Amino acid sequence: MTSSSRTLAEWFEAFKVDAFRLETLDDYSQSGGIDAYHAFLAGEVQPESYKSAPWVDTVRTATGAGKRMYRVHILSRPLTPYLRFELGWGYRRNAMAGEEFFILDITGRENPIPDAPDFWLFDGQAVGAMSYDGEGKYLGAEFVDADRVSEFLAYRDIALAHAEPFAGWWAKHGE
Repeated sequence: MTSSSRTLAEWFEAFKVDAFRLETLDDYSQSGGIDAYHAFLAGEVQPESYKSAPWVDTVRTATGAGKRMYRVHILSRPLTPYLRFELGWGYRRNAMAGEEFFILDITGRENPIPDAPDFWLFDGQAVGAMSYDGEGKYLGAEFVDADRVSEFLAYRDIALAHAEPFAGWWAKHGE
C-alpha cells in the first residue's frame, strides 16, 4: 500500500499542516524556470514570469492559510551555477511568499543522510519520492509505501538537526 492515493499536485492543495521538501541535487536546471536560469547566467534581470510563477501562488496560498512549507537543501561549496541561481533567485523569491529554507552544508564534512532521496513529505503521512535524470530533469514522483513513512520522517529530522536557516547561511556564503 502506498502512502497516498493523491498525486503530488493534489497534495499541495490538500495538505493541512505542513509540507517538507528535501533537496539533494546540485542541478535541477531542466525541471522548470529554464528561461529564468538562462537569464541569470546571462546576467539579466529576473523575468516577470519567473517572479510571478504559479509556484509562488501555491506557496502564498498555503502559508496564508497558516500552513507551513519548508525545505532543506543538502549542498557543498563552491556552489554550482544552478545552485547560485536557485538560492539567489528562487529561494529569496519563494521566501517572500512564506516558504522557509534551511541549508545542510556538507562542505568538509560527511553527509549525515547520504542515501536520502529528494522527496516531499505532507503532514507527516504521505511521501512523494522524486526522480530526476543526470541532467536535472524531473521524471516524476512515486509515493512510497505507508510503512516507509517513518524512514522519511527520520531523514527530515536529521536534515533539520544539521541544517541552518538559509538567511544566515546565505549572509556568510552567498555568491
